Amino acid sequence: MKRSVVYLVGAGPGDPGLITVKGLECIKKADVIIYDYLVNVNLLKNARPDTEFIYVGKQGGAHTLEQEEINELIVKKALEDKIVTRLKGGDPYVFGRGAEEALVLRENHVPFEVVPGITAAIATPNYAGIPVTHRDCTSTFGLITGHEDPTKNESSIDWAKISTGIGTLAFYMGIKNLPYITEQLMKHGRSKDTPVAVIRWGTTSQQKTVVGTLDTIVQKAKDIKPPAITIVGEVVKLRDQLNWFETKPLFGKTIVVTRSREQASDFADKLYEYGAHVIEFPTIEITKPDSIQPLDEAIKNIHSYNWLVFTSINGVDAFFQRLFELGKDIRELKGIKVCAIGPATEEGIKKYHIKVDCRPPKFVAESVVEELKKVTTIKGEKFLLPRADIARSFLPEELQKLGGKVTDLVAYKTVMAQPRDINLVDKIKNGEIHIITFTSSSTVRNFLQIVGEKNISAFNGHVQFASIGPITTQTAEEMGLRVDIKAKEYTIPGLVDAILESTASK
Repeated sequence: MKRSVVYLVGAGPGDPGLITVKGLECIKKADVIIYDYLVNVNLLKNARPDTEFIYVGKQGGAHTLEQEEINELIVKKALEDKIVTRLKGGDPYVFGRGAEEALVLRENHVPFEVVPGITAAIATPNYAGIPVTHRDCTSTFGLITGHEDPTKNESSIDWAKISTGIGTLAFYMGIKNLPYITEQLMKHGRSKDTPVAVIRWGTTSQQKTVVGTLDTIVQKAKDIKPPAITIVGEVVKLRDQLNWFETKPLFGKTIVVTRSREQASDFADKLYEYGAHVIEFPTIEITKPDSIQPLDEAIKNIHSYNWLVFTSINGVDAFFQRLFELGKDIRELKGIKVCAIGPATEEGIKKYHIKVDCRPPKFVAESVVEELKKVTTIKGEKFLLPRADIARSFLPEELQKLGGKVTDLVAYKTVMAQPRDINLVDKIKNGEIHIITFTSSSTVRNFLQIVGEKNISAFNGHVQFASIGPITTQTAEEMGLRVDIKAKEYTIPGLVDAILESTASK
């Protein structure tokens, strides 16, 4: 039985959180995803690892494929007996040419479904503090294309009727034609003092809003480039009271996250919640050790240990993953006490339904030793430390000095990530990057290796560096970086708090 189907999915206006539940389901089960310029690529993370991605974006006059070619591509992939998700910005049927694609699918007898999306005309003004209707302002709302060619002999828009007959007007993609649009509205009876807002990259952390009137907006918005939407009407006056998004504490800040791809998302999400524009620039990758045998031997003899000490969430996951791969389960840990270096590591242990017996007040190796001295007699005790290949030697050495029997083994490796296709150095020099975050010494070292140590002098003064803890800070400073933001609590939430505090003090 053939399984081919095409889902024409509205991806929303930019904020990946505005995708519908059904739209997200279509992304997750797709064999092929064909997506546009205005689709937030973060949505693609929800796809299966083996999904084929095809970008067909149209930006200004630059088209990767013409519409007819896109239509042919969708049909071709579907006829290969594949589930195709066609991701379109906003809603497929609101100036999205989704109906054209649906008609072609019908002509070729390809089954399809249309999944509505939140359209920019509603979401974008919302994020700019502008309701499209309000009982004191208007009860009518119109969606109009702003992409008409002003050189045409006759417009297909009835300017005389929409100018005074509809309270709020939303013009899609009308930046180039803004002079023509405002001229037509005023010419056909709309007051020159009517409030107007032009919103670029609405619902994203790069959102920019310019407010004026029909008489002034062309001049005020002269530096705004597509993509943007124009809102005309008295509702624009409510922005001063209802602007909730652009007042977030990190709005307008671009922050670089250098954690591994596996761990970056949680950190990025926290920053994004506060309005930051986040660039994920992984400098490390987590891989299996060169030899898994030492870990296997330790797990085989796990009953001989008194303590299992975890110094990172990666160590937790690597240990338990291997435990399960060997056909064992958490019953093997009966009678063994567990130590976690910090709250994130503790939470990682708890997800395996294991209780943590010891967690130091400070999240560094020195504090681990002090706390263990309080809760156990270290002399004669056997400790298993599943850690990274580049972990500091302080902890096992100190435990051994105190008479502990320590098995310090490599449970995972941290290697340098492949450089991303992003000219980060130029962005820093141009003032486009505000904060770069480091969550370990390896992120510092690898970051400088990727972008070039010769650029250190160019960094200081152009960007702030934020560090999760004293060891990371020490590494950064030894390598010539000035650390401006230091977490008081050596955790991701603590680092976010330090960034917020630093931003608020300016």
